Amino acid sequence: MTDQHKKPYEPRRFSEPEFEEKTKEKYEKEDEKQEEKHNQDPLSSLVWALILIWAGLVFLASNLGWLDQIRAEPITIGDVTITSLSRWSLIFLGAGVLVFLEAIVRTFVPAYRSSTGGNFFLAAIFIGIGLGMIIGWEIVWPFVLIAMGLSALASALIRHR
Repeated sequence: MTDQHKKPYEPRRFSEPEFEEKTKEKYEKEDEKQEEKHNQDPLSSLVWALILIWAGLVFLASNLGWLDQIRAEPITIGDVTITSLSRWSLIFLGAGVLVFLEAIVRTFVPAYRSSTGGNFFLAAIFIGIGLGMIIGWEIVWPFVLIAMGLSALASALIRHR
């Protein structure tokens, strides 16, 4: 064996400018990946734009008196009474449905596939808040917990496929 084979391994040492250049290149590549991902996936931006449009439509309907016509009398179904449809309950319900639809699209459309656990969780919270204002918290929160558990289970099962 030669003396070269007996030497212990020494990591390569970068000079200060060379290290900064390698670090700069690394961060530039990460930024490009993030920008490319954002440009290729407009779904999230679309959903949040639709949520804002939905909220505007609900406020407009309320200001024009259309919501008052809908909630004239309480509706009773079994032991559950729907007392009123407030602006915020409708906004949260609509936002929850839109986020839920986004999660469904992300789950089943390969072009938009990404992690959906957070979307299902957010959808369950939004829908729960909306229904809680309409039906009552004592009925809605157990369903919200069940929905969040099912979404976690579905997310785990779909990920392992």
